[in-house]
Amino acid sequence: PRRSYIQESWFDLGNPGLMEGLRAALTAEGAAALTRAQAIHGLGGVGKTQLAAEYAYRYAGDYDLVWWVPSEEPSALAATYAGLARALDLPEQDATEHALIIEAVKRWLDRNVNWLLVLDNAPGPDQIRDYLPQSPTGHVLITSLDPNWGGDTSSLLMETFPRNQSVEFLLKRTGQPDEGTADILAESLGDLPLALEQAGAYIEETGTTLADYMKLFQVRSRELLTRGEPPGCQATVATTWEISLQQLSKPAADLMSLFSYLAPDDIPRSLLEAGVAHLGQPAAATVGDPLALNDAVAQLRCYSLIKSSDGGWSVHRLVQGVVRDRLDEENRKSSVVDSILSVNHYFPFDIADITNWPLCARLVPHALEAANHAIDLQISSGATGRLLNQVGLYLRERAQYSQSKTLLKRALTNDIMVYGSEDVNVAARHDSLGHVLINLGELERAREHFGHALHINKSVHGPNHPMFANSLNNLGSVLLNLKQLSTAFVLIQSALDINESFYGPDHPVVASNLSNLGLVLLESRDLHGAKDHMQRGLAIIESTCSPDDPKLAHQLSNLGTLLHELEDFVGATSCIQRALDIDRATYGPDHPRVANRLNNLGGILHDQGDLAGARNHFQQALTILKERLGEDHVDTATVRRNLGSLGQ
Repeated sequence: PRRSYIQESWFDLGNPGLMEGLRAALTAEGAAALTRAQAIHGLGGVGKTQLAAEYAYRYAGDYDLVWWVPSEEPSALAATYAGLARALDLPEQDATEHALIIEAVKRWLDRNVNWLLVLDNAPGPDQIRDYLPQSPTGHVLITSLDPNWGGDTSSLLMETFPRNQSVEFLLKRTGQPDEGTADILAESLGDLPLALEQAGAYIEETGTTLADYMKLFQVRSRELLTRGEPPGCQATVATTWEISLQQLSKPAADLMSLFSYLAPDDIPRSLLEAGVAHLGQPAAATVGDPLALNDAVAQLRCYSLIKSSDGGWSVHRLVQGVVRDRLDEENRKSSVVDSILSVNHYFPFDIADITNWPLCARLVPHALEAANHAIDLQISSGATGRLLNQVGLYLRERAQYSQSKTLLKRALTNDIMVYGSEDVNVAARHDSLGHVLINLGELERAREHFGHALHINKSVHGPNHPMFANSLNNLGSVLLNLKQLSTAFVLIQSALDINESFYGPDHPVVASNLSNLGLVLLESRDLHGAKDHMQRGLAIIESTCSPDDPKLAHQLSNLGTLLHELEDFVGATSCIQRALDIDRATYGPDHPRVANRLNNLGGILHDQGDLAGARNHFQQALTILKERLGEDHVDTATVRRNLGSLGQ
């Protein structure tokens, strides 16, 4: 094959170890020399053929014979061996039976040394076994999609470029210095060498820029991926996988369609298995039968269309795009619905439970990918809204407030379309959005959303239902922040009355109402009334929750703030330090809640005259808040003022 820019540039971009490893494997002495062949396997477009060709070019002088064998089809194999028989002038070269010619070539290879046989694009071990010589007198190099090589054949997995190598490739290929755009384009192309070369060739041929190509790729990727073959390459990105996709069984193709609407990396097997009852046919039939699922996965792996990982699979993002482009509208929509239902069913309900966070973190990319495709295809459903809401709530817990706000607004818009504006699901979305708006300091907007939720819950549930009480408490809390204390007190007291009647006097929801009432009384300077409410709320939480529950930290922090006002510095420090310890263990050292506790401790130290200790705590809090919430957030400004009050 002609030498391509990929293979000419590959080893100039920091991959000499790949060639050195291949050479070492083929020339090993001793026991390793019994390995008769080296297989290079990996995804189509990753550069297997280019690596084999570069090896052949580079080490041609070390061999007396180098022969390239296209191996996709048995007829091509046989024809190439016949050509080799003629080149070697074997007596059997004119035999009418290919089997005689193949055996003659194999005998010659067994009896001679210093030869290199390259079998390019071999389907798998079974298809080429009869063509391989029996003695390790020369070297056999195989390229294949199939990863299942063993026995006397060593195996080398080729993967996509590292990102820094992709960026350098694009910059050198195009002669342009735009490193930022090259990085973005490399990510969009999944660092696939063939895609990078195809982009570079297009830019060179058209005289465009990396930035212009990136803009074009964002809206017309399908057309760009199917354009003419780059110099020295045998196919475009799209056509590289087309033959493999055409060979898939129906179950494997259905599974691939489902994969194409999830995130490309770390697709958990458990995600599919847990959501099988919610899948449509025919995907449910495949996923619901372990044997059928394993068979489908095995076929996809055989063509290197997916990679197996710990408890799941990965798919190259461009493969996903090609698969999606092959589907008609009906199958696109059914695959999107399957992906949404699978992730929605598996995504945890109780976001406040930190034991669910590892699973949430793993599922967030899949949830966002599935939801984005649903929105693109104008598929609105209750499952989409619920999934967006859960991801938004999780991101709020992790203090990613801006991202949370975006998703919760999308969830609200979706559910209004699905249920109408007066539905209880819509009320829940208003509540979720209101809470994150408080975190962002957007109090008036939060009040609007809590007001909508209050109206809906009252009209649907009536004035004595805990959902209406929840809305009263939420609206009262934002009014507290807005310093509208008398109205806040009335609303939260009403919520407390409803919840005590519904749940009894010792429920955690009652404790939350008591704590919020205590904060209103604190702001109203009724310090002893505030203390009574907060101590009662704390007692309920301590009796119903574990000692490391974040709800306990919230209660302790509120009580500590009150004790500080009462100049009980020992009690205040004890409460807030306990809250700090819980929040650090729960959220990590750089969460805004941790910053809030540090700020409160700094205030106590300041009032005790320990200015150095106060400065240290304020500075820690400010560092966290600047990093997580930004310079202009109200909490950042508050801590900055506290630090400034200490002077120089």
